[in-house]
Amino acid sequence: MVTDLATRRGFIASLLVTATLPAMTWADAGSPAYLAAAKERDGTFSLIGLTAQGAQTFALPLPARGHAGAAHPIKPEAVAFARRPGTFALAIDCVSGRIMHHLEAPSGRHFSGHGSYSADGRILFTSEVENKSGAGKIGVWNTDHYTRRGCFSSGGIGPHEILRLTDGATLAVANGGIIAALDDDRSKLNIDTMAPNLTYLTLEGALLEQMSLPKALHQNSIRHLAAAPDGTVAFAMQWEGDPVVLPPLMGLHKRGNAVTLAALPDHLAFGLRNYAASIAFDGQGARVAITCPKGGRLVHFDRNARDPIFIERRDICGLSSAQHGFFTTDGLGGVLRAQGSDLSPLAAHPRAWDNHLIRI
Repeated sequence: MVTDLATRRGFIASLLVTATLPAMTWADAGSPAYLAAAKERDGTFSLIGLTAQGAQTFALPLPARGHAGAAHPIKPEAVAFARRPGTFALAIDCVSGRIMHHLEAPSGRHFSGHGSYSADGRILFTSEVENKSGAGKIGVWNTDHYTRRGCFSSGGIGPHEILRLTDGATLAVANGGIIAALDDDRSKLNIDTMAPNLTYLTLEGALLEQMSLPKALHQNSIRHLAAAPDGTVAFAMQWEGDPVVLPPLMGLHKRGNAVTLAALPDHLAFGLRNYAASIAFDGQGARVAITCPKGGRLVHFDRNARDPIFIERRDICGLSSAQHGFFTTDGLGGVLRAQGSDLSPLAAHPRAWDNHLIRI
């Protein structure tokens, strides 16, 4: 009896102590400003925290190549997603480096490398693809233990990036329009009938609006997204049609308005190799940039998708906003800041940065 009483008292005391402990914040993880996946020199893979000056705050091992991640808006935890067509995602404590939870895509589906938290951090949304049909789903997960609540339609085929807009109540989804086989080459099965779109959904999955490209651009796969505070969504595209055609690779859209596409003269568009990877607004929201790693260029435009400024950098890919201009990474380990026509090195790391930078 005494032992049981002492045990109960000890348990209650531990609960009281736990309740009075301050909650962990991103400061406890070294105050990173960005997250990025990378390949290390020994061939392993990691999720890295970076400061706004390019310094590393932590490096956490991943079981395979990562693509992008999602940073919790309050707590120092993140979800790292496998590169498409991976079926794993890891919820990671960025202070201890502990893997808190393993998320698995439902049977017959795979993740698309991207996800987004709700504004309060209680829900995680994941982009998912049905293996056979390519139909898109948005998975919904409780984040207390990363348990699955359900899913709803993405509004199209082959969703890639999903983004919660600044109103806190809207998801933007880049439905790439491609049905891909699960072979080593990820063979594309429906190039002739592609139908990409940009879809706006409520957090419960209700369709709010869809934007489709002009028919002549139906082979321009919408892949990645960025959002401005006023609700304008910028999207990056990858052309799957005739390589002789040089289509726009960046567009801007705001709900209720027509789409604006960033057309370039052929002599400028040619060097981009019909492939835009990452996209971001600058810190002031005045300009929007895309990276084109196949062409070794970063290009940024004004909010009318005009006034292009080109910056050359081999294998430049990761991109996010900075206080002034853009924060970017490359496959050679470089961390850089782009502003105007200048590209300023911040740091060099002994690793190859992967496709994306996630702003915390």
